[in-house]
Amino acid sequence: MSTLTPRDAERLLEIAHASLEHGVRHGCALRLDPAAESPALRGAGASFVTLRTPAAALRGCVGTLEPVHALAVDVAENAYRAGFLDSRFGPVSAAEAAALELCVSLLARPERLDVRSEEELVARLRPGEDGLILRLGPHQATFLPEVWEALSEPRAFVGALLRKAGIPPGRWSYGIEAFRYTTTSIGGGSRAA
Repeated sequence: MSTLTPRDAERLLEIAHASLEHGVRHGCALRLDPAAESPALRGAGASFVTLRTPAAALRGCVGTLEPVHALAVDVAENAYRAGFLDSRFGPVSAAEAAALELCVSLLARPERLDVRSEEELVARLRPGEDGLILRLGPHQATFLPEVWEALSEPRAFVGALLRKAGIPPGRWSYGIEAFRYTTTSIGGGSRAA
């Protein structure tokens, strides 16, 4: 992904807000022409969009782990999905949409961690810096780096992510794949789940 300018960062927040508003009015994500965006936003990128209420409560958080689409398109899709398709919440209402605080997290390419045990994984993590993906067969889950604010102890962070993925904590399997990544956050409400 190209380096973002301050204008690029501002544009990504505009896209996220516009896609959420478009979802309220039209029931789908905002459609963008990537060719009309800056080079940094035309390139493939992975993002998460987090929605928070004015009281800072989580209202939606959805994203992609691998760059597949133009970054501008990825952000538009994830803003819509966070507002209307996050299975933990009902769809955002028109009244809510205007008051929500949005954060766009841009993911660096995940780095595979070759670990043989839960203890080894815990020891390799960089609290406050690493996002983590765990996979075992069809089970997969991630925590963005912002989750360290709520789960600051590495063992608790890994245990909660194992539970989120549907993998029993304390029963490490050699088939578990672990990947870490960093993010760049744009906007408010950067605490994610």
